[in-house]
Amino acid sequence: MWREMKTRELTATALMLIACAAPAAAQDDGMPQGKRPTVSRDAPPSSNATVNLINLLVKQGTLSEEQAAVLVKQADDEAYVARQATRDAAAKAEGAEKKATSAADATSPPGTKRVTYVPEIVKKQLREEIRAEVMDRAHKEGWASPGQYPEWAQRIKFYGDMRARYEGDHFPAGNSALFENFNAINTGSPFNEDPNLNAYLPPAYNATQDRNRFRFRARLGADIDLTEGFTAGLRIATGDSSSPVSTNQTFGGNGGNFSKYALWLDRAFIKYQPVQDFIGSVGRFDNPFWSPTDLVWYKDLGFDGFAIQAKQEIAEGFTPFFVGGAFPIFNTDLNAGLNTVDSNGPVKLASRDKWLFGAQGGFGARLDPETNLTMAFAYYDFTNVKGKLSSQCLVASAVDICDTDLLRPSFAQKGNTYMRLRNIPYIQGQTTLFQYYGLASDFRPVVASAQLDLAQFNPIHIILDAEYVWNTAFNRSAVAAVAVWPNNFAPSLTRGVQGPYNGGNQGWMARMTVGNKEIKHLWDWNAHVGYKYLESDATVDAFVDSDFGLGGTNLKGYFIGGNVGLGENIWASVRWMSANQIAGLPYAVDIVQLDLNVRF
Repeated sequence: MWREMKTRELTATALMLIACAAPAAAQDDGMPQGKRPTVSRDAPPSSNATVNLINLLVKQGTLSEEQAAVLVKQADDEAYVARQATRDAAAKAEGAEKKATSAADATSPPGTKRVTYVPEIVKKQLREEIRAEVMDRAHKEGWASPGQYPEWAQRIKFYGDMRARYEGDHFPAGNSALFENFNAINTGSPFNEDPNLNAYLPPAYNATQDRNRFRFRARLGADIDLTEGFTAGLRIATGDSSSPVSTNQTFGGNGGNFSKYALWLDRAFIKYQPVQDFIGSVGRFDNPFWSPTDLVWYKDLGFDGFAIQAKQEIAEGFTPFFVGGAFPIFNTDLNAGLNTVDSNGPVKLASRDKWLFGAQGGFGARLDPETNLTMAFAYYDFTNVKGKLSSQCLVASAVDICDTDLLRPSFAQKGNTYMRLRNIPYIQGQTTLFQYYGLASDFRPVVASAQLDLAQFNPIHIILDAEYVWNTAFNRSAVAAVAVWPNNFAPSLTRGVQGPYNGGNQGWMARMTVGNKEIKHLWDWNAHVGYKYLESDATVDAFVDSDFGLGGTNLKGYFIGGNVGLGENIWASVRWMSANQIAGLPYAVDIVQLDLNVRF
């Protein structure tokens, strides 16, 4: 009997002590849900002492109303958890008391009186156990902080950036007006080369009239943490077109009159990273190859396909790395081309799938605590990108198809050497010369890259970048034999006489940057200066920088620029670029860009 009396006494006392130990805010159950104390300089007195104190600090100017609102929300959340803990503790204590009373009443003689006694150690243990149980349940069920996102949503991280730009494109006197735009022809109707039937010149790039453009870029992305080393990502971006090398949207473009602008799927990928130093990617993702400049790859180019990246520190400060991947750059549509007819009947055009295969090896070395060197060598193989002359093909109209038409580039900038794709026999009175164009060279470039980072004046860095490219597949005599004049041919001093072909297959770039490595905070800054030389067929012009010389290869010249932070993740940029064409007809352009950038 004495033991049963003790049980009931311990239970009742535990209930009273837990209720008294709850925070004062937790006892304020009279406040309706959804109507929490507000914070303002003119707020009336509250029944909650904490809120009154915060209001007083706001009136005295110690806290802003925004800071005070955050404190009140935090106090509210803690009170919410404490109230739930008190309710659970009371329910458990009440249940234990009922069980103990029932057991005692069954064995005690009538009229028995009991005195409650609970040792201090039991009180403390009960408080800790119940609080831990309630907090665990609160975090699992998401009510520890009312309004917090559920667990699955917390694994999604959003990010983005925006840029507003003024760009001035200035062409000096002396530029040629016959700067043929092969991309416009290849992505539209074929060009009729017969001067007797077509009095018009082929589409040409602007090389003589200055232009001023106001442009913007907006990108919004999400990284999703999945499970067991898997992650995924998505990003949408603006852009005048589906161009792989520009997400700029020109104000007044797309027809003008405040027309709405398009959004494009810019990234969509799945990554697997079982350990820190290995990543496998599939989908459309950032350039997996280390490239300190934009000599070969535009800095924001997205790669379609799959890639692996691996690195391993084998000695202190020395980390070799490897990158490899395969990337489809053109896949033949199932319905591509019209049926043609030979002796065996109707025939569908053959597949002309195009691929990029790449491998890169390099290392990062910490020469001393303030000096880092990174070097890499890469080999790329573009398959099925070179043009090929078709079998004999009679073309009666612009909609007719020849069997190598699919080898024309589906996107290009300018600079590469082109050849005719259609073998059109001449028949008196029947021939129409509707022509498409393909690349005259194969492309298997080797690229050497290096970066030296000097941080002796940290946070100010001096960074030296250098890159060299050599297209090992280029055959000058073979390319010259099929090249379309005047594309990359030297001007002739004699009227009507074709000059020599002077395209090339090499390129290099050097740049020095001084200042902060990243612009994140107010008054962070850096400045850079450099020189670029990129011959016509050193690499595929579709994937190089779209700004220098208004994009493409066959360009050389200087550039200079700088950045300065205007606040947290807000900065301004200025850049000047002066480019001249290396081979072919005269072409030069000076470009000024003024940018306002934000990142979130």
